[in-house]
Amino acid sequence: MSSTQLESWPSDWNRASLGLCALQALSAGPTYGYAIITALEQAGLGTFKGGTLYPLLTRFETAGWVEVEWRPGESGPGRKFFSLTSHGRAELACQRSQWLTFTTSTTAFLTAANHRGVSP
Repeated sequence: MSSTQLESWPSDWNRASLGLCALQALSAGPTYGYAIITALEQAGLGTFKGGTLYPLLTRFETAGWVEVEWRPGESGPGRKFFSLTSHGRAELACQRSQWLTFTTSTTAFLTAANHRGVSP
């Protein structure tokens, strides 16, 4: 598959990683939902719908991880912009660390299973 094509990952993988990846997308500064979806697609993480992302962003707001600001559009309707709070940055750091530990362990297990075999 070429780098310009989107990989079709199992939906369980997308659900497991979406929250962390959305927080990471917000770490660069305030942005809006469609831009987050585009960043995820460009990173090769697959295609996400607003109906999946926006409820997640609402949960982040309730948790105090993001702030929401309505900005008027330049040539169209306005947009909600989302930005990480200090609590959101701390949560991102925590989740990132946990994810990297988890994926390192998973990769080690899969690699060992390929070389040694897994006994029943």
